[in-house]
Amino acid sequence: MIRQGKGIACMWYGVGNTGLPNPAGAFVEVLSDASVNLMVGCADIGQGSTTVMAQIAAEELGVRYEDVNVTSADSAVTPEGGATSASRQTFISGNATKKACQMAKQTLAEVAAEVLQVSRERLKFENRQIYDMDNLECKLSYRELMGEMAKRGRLALGQGYYNPNTTMLDPDTMQGSPFEIYSYAATMVTVEVNTDTGRIELKEVISAHDVGRAINKRMVEAQIEGGCAMGQGFAILEKVIVENGKILNPQFSKYLIPTALDMPDIYPIVVESNAQAGPFGAKGVGEPALIPIIPAIVNAVEDAIGVHFYELPITPTDVIRELYHQQKLYEGIE
Repeated sequence: MIRQGKGIACMWYGVGNTGLPNPAGAFVEVLSDASVNLMVGCADIGQGSTTVMAQIAAEELGVRYEDVNVTSADSAVTPEGGATSASRQTFISGNATKKACQMAKQTLAEVAAEVLQVSRERLKFENRQIYDMDNLECKLSYRELMGEMAKRGRLALGQGYYNPNTTMLDPDTMQGSPFEIYSYAATMVTVEVNTDTGRIELKEVISAHDVGRAINKRMVEAQIEGGCAMGQGFAILEKVIVENGKILNPQFSKYLIPTALDMPDIYPIVVESNAQAGPFGAKGVGEPALIPIIPAIVNAVEDAIGVHFYELPITPTDVIRELYHQQKLYEGIE
């Protein structure tokens, strides 16, 4: 018999290290051809931080994304970026990148204001142009500006450093400000449980995430989808079997992970709230993409068969065993 269940779970997540210093730095240079060299320490392990840093730099400097050349995670030339963990890189390295670009932009604005004979406050950097916001016909191209920079012997260099404003938790009261920013999410899932075989099939996932501001919406959606895949494995498939300190199932034939054929319909919902502390209002969505789907699956299984599980993953054997006990209790045997 196939029984269907629905479950929901919500979460909040502190972005970055818990009260500990976790800074990041960035270097930037605008070159004579209006291209940008950006050096950041954050390691891109597939989540797309290199793309996001380039987008932040392009937005702040008013150039195209393709104008930005990023060197990342090279300890010979890049500043410290900290670990790619705790959903921190977009928030922390992103802020460092923005600060570095603002520093370079200040030098550019000084020269542009001199050439255009307007105050720096009236200048806008956009579409590889520098405009007088009060007179849009009064403008310079980036190439023209870089020529003026060269005439004056000026370089457009910037460095940025960002460390979240946090405090350690008081050991007596457990009060403090361990995180500068928090991410929030809610996930609802639909499962089908086969009561004859114990197999749990995840059919649909709807996962809504407050991301502050989505710098790259498609990448945020993909991050949510990937987190759901990981959570599916965590909840109903992946189990490390250890005996006397030895892992007994190191092969993928015995340690099961979800494949493309196991994926349910996933509907990511990106909620933007403009987190003021983040770069252009952004905050992290790494771990938050993974966390809520796991308890949501547990709740959905309980909704389907009336049993709440306290250990993961929930295997077919676990389901059959609990259904057996449930039947015995119903019959008054146990």
